[in-house]
Amino acid sequence: MLVAEQAARRGVRVGVADVCSAAVAALPVGGAGLSVMSRTASSHPLCSTDNISEQLEELQLTLGEGPCVDAFLQGSAVLTPDLLTRDLQDRWMVFAEAALEAGARAVFALPLQMGAISPGVLDLYARVPVRLNEEELADALAFADLATLVLLDARIDETGPPHGGPVEDLGAYRAEIDQASGILTVQLGVGIEEALVRLRAYAYARGRRLAEVAADVVAHRLRFSPDAEPEQAAEET
Repeated sequence: MLVAEQAARRGVRVGVADVCSAAVAALPVGGAGLSVMSRTASSHPLCSTDNISEQLEELQLTLGEGPCVDAFLQGSAVLTPDLLTRDLQDRWMVFAEAALEAGARAVFALPLQMGAISPGVLDLYARVPVRLNEEELADALAFADLATLVLLDARIDETGPPHGGPVEDLGAYRAEIDQASGILTVQLGVGIEEALVRLRAYAYARGRRLAEVAADVVAHRLRFSPDAEPEQAAEET
């Protein structure tokens, strides 16, 4: 199986990175990314196969819009064969333009689900307009199902050996964003959800990654002012 082959090449146990790589090899897409998502805590990118997919994951979570966000909220696949379609540009006014600029033309978002559990979304993109046929869509959904099993196993198996790849950094990544959001609740006098919105708005406005901005807040290199606009903050010296 493609996923097992990917893991064997890396000499590690199967991880979500292997599922993403196998999906790219099997389907008419240029890249894949996977984000861990939650309705009660911060969401964040977990892995990506190339720079474009990495940008797409960051963009959607920073902006709070896009096929990945919709797929997670709706609990169903969101298939966008061509981002230049007018209704999609109206639906995701900021994301659609940014995704096209990044080099993506088609995006397919597949929610990770197991019963009532929904830990994230698998995103696939193509550089040209693409429609997945029935067999290709079935394969894409199968990769999403496998990614769900692997991701949940990675979360449960805390005492076992590392799974390799980005999964090892899952806790640290999320903890820093949560910590930065907590700091902003004090600086801005707002709730945790509003603090995360301000953090994302600043990251997007400055063209920076959410994790980088969070690290600056935690390290006290960046301080937000309650009187500033959402995308503004005062940097400390």
